[in-house]
Amino acid sequence: MGSKNKLKRFKENLTFSNVVQPERSLLTDNRFALKGNWLQSFFKNKGDLILELGCGKGEYTLAMARKYPDKNFIGIDIKGARFWRGAKTALEENLPNVAFVRIQIELIDKIFATDEVAEIWITFPDPQIKYKRSKHRLTNPVFLALYKRILKPNGLIHLKTDSEFMHGYTLGILQGLGHTISYAHHDVYGNTESPEIVTSVQTFYEQQYLEQRKAITYIRFKLD
Repeated sequence: MGSKNKLKRFKENLTFSNVVQPERSLLTDNRFALKGNWLQSFFKNKGDLILELGCGKGEYTLAMARKYPDKNFIGIDIKGARFWRGAKTALEENLPNVAFVRIQIELIDKIFATDEVAEIWITFPDPQIKYKRSKHRLTNPVFLALYKRILKPNGLIHLKTDSEFMHGYTLGILQGLGHTISYAHHDVYGNTESPEIVTSVQTFYEQQYLEQRKAITYIRFKLD
């Protein structure tokens, strides 16, 4: 994507009512007004709040919002030029239960309060295979501790990835920490018992992986 296109998208994001781009100082000083108030002040309903971390173009966020209009979905990514497409589509389709937030995921507990989030989806994250990059893996113990702060009791986390490494790494971390794994499979499309929401929603890259006969893995778990 050219720099002119990126700049255009950044500017357009500023006009979108479903895009939130808080200044870092608001978060670090704990002055972010929507923290603890997303349902009351932004969505203005009592539906569950569900996050997609590293949402990219927002394909999963949009698909789930269409499928579950009584729930609220927030796509989170630091790359606003990517989720511009999802935000624009949500407005065009008049989806009131969709929002996108531009922040680093390390700050997630600064924009959501304790017990505010019902579920978290992590879809096709960078596996950060090199050891020195392991601190950026979205299922490492530090991130899991952040998620636990904002999730409701018994809140669910879903990991969907084409990376066998990420799948195995996450299973090992969860088992080592004693968390509850309610479902795990290394090839969801090769398993007739896979949850419908996992196989009925596909991103653009996921479709490419499937065309390459790449297995898609999935884990559903709770943080005990």
